[in-house]
Amino acid sequence: MKRLLTLVMASLLFFSFAPEFASANSPTSLVNTAKKYMGTPYRLGGTTPTAFDCSGFTQYVFNKEGLSIPRTTGQQIGVGTSISKSNLEVGDLVFFNTSGRGVSHVGIYIGSNNFIHASVSKGVMVSSLDDPYYWKSRYIGARRVANFTDNVAKEEKKVAAAAPVKEIVYATRGEIAQVLAEKLELDMTTVNIAFKDVDESNPHYEAISAVAEANIFSGDAGNFNPDKELTRAQMAKILVSAFELRGSAIANFSDVPAGHWATEYINILFYHEITTGYLDGTYGLTDKVSVGQLNKFIDRINN
Repeated sequence: MKRLLTLVMASLLFFSFAPEFASANSPTSLVNTAKKYMGTPYRLGGTTPTAFDCSGFTQYVFNKEGLSIPRTTGQQIGVGTSISKSNLEVGDLVFFNTSGRGVSHVGIYIGSNNFIHASVSKGVMVSSLDDPYYWKSRYIGARRVANFTDNVAKEEKKVAAAAPVKEIVYATRGEIAQVLAEKLELDMTTVNIAFKDVDESNPHYEAISAVAEANIFSGDAGNFNPDKELTRAQMAKILVSAFELRGSAIANFSDVPAGHWATEYINILFYHEITTGYLDGTYGLTDKVSVGQLNKFIDRINN
């Protein structure tokens, strides 16, 4: 009798948990997970529900479903199987060229020609692939990185083997303008842009206008160069100007000569403990600014 009761209880437990297990790692479950974060704000380098960037959002959602994908759009477009637009299925990753430099944005296809993604302007939202004003012309392809009928462990091994070990994501002038405009709460409702290479199709259009109006950024020969990356020397000047930092201390970085145009800006950052330089005693004057460095600098300013 005791053995029979044990078998009955085990059966009840199995049938109680079976439906939940069956629904996990399915297209429906993936979409439901993604939609939980609707409205989550955008943040360059964001990888948590506090704030996401586009690839941080897709990676987070897939990880919640037990599926491992790489961190950046450049890495994510290199895994799985290429899928034509006519053969899209729910759960496929869809990629876009929003910067003019190749793949720069990613979302998750949710059916009916719609995809969910972390947009710069509105955070996590649903958009149409057929949007004639923006997304349709910028669509460049799709990848199927998850076969929901396969064993999850096998899929993780396949993705891990295909993914590069590391990729540094550098911040563009347009992305930095967006971050600064939001952090400084600049007025982005009145747009007055005279840059020849920036129009309404640029996702950072309003932010670029705002930082230019605030004299934080300036152009070059009538161009803003929104897709160009900045050096750490240039970033020092921008941060000091944007946050009106005062005070100075001698940093003595071995690669920053006393007469360099950026020396005083770097000394100000050093004074406020915003930068401590590299372990080898250098600052990295000509190094490009990565997304991680940008967010770290700004977080230190705000703390």
